[in-house]
Amino acid sequence: MNKKGIIGVVKEISEELVEELKYELVDVEFVKEGSNHFLRVYLDKPGGINLDDCQRMSQLLSDKLDEKDPITVPYYLEVSSPGLDRPLKTDNDLKRNLGKDIEIKLYQPVNGKKIIEGTLESYEEKVIALKTETDEIIKISREGIALIKLAVKF
Repeated sequence: MNKKGIIGVVKEISEELVEELKYELVDVEFVKEGSNHFLRVYLDKPGGINLDDCQRMSQLLSDKLDEKDPITVPYYLEVSSPGLDRPLKTDNDLKRNLGKDIEIKLYQPVNGKKIIEGTLESYEEKVIALKTETDEIIKISREGIALIKLAVKF
């Protein structure tokens, strides 16, 4: 099975498990680093994922993967939270982060900037709106967005 097929099967299995556990599946990756393969599953839930949550999901997912056996090469299974600086990819990610400070990286400059920071005001199918420090509302086409992530303030 190819990489895309493996990710599809793992997502399908994971979706069933996270529904039971009341978690959210954020992302699945299957990557080769050096001579090793890694299956990475990222979870979240209101209040955040903890080590016990990751351990529970890892055990359940490992058992299901052993049953279905979609991966023919040896691999390491890693289940974790997506981390603070993870990309916001889905509408669920955006919904959960409404009113929070975000950073948007653009393919092409808008108002002379390729990186724009502000408060996530709203999102639609094709447009993201954020409020800058000067209270200006900027609407950005999703097609022009390379990356959205939470702005980390120190």
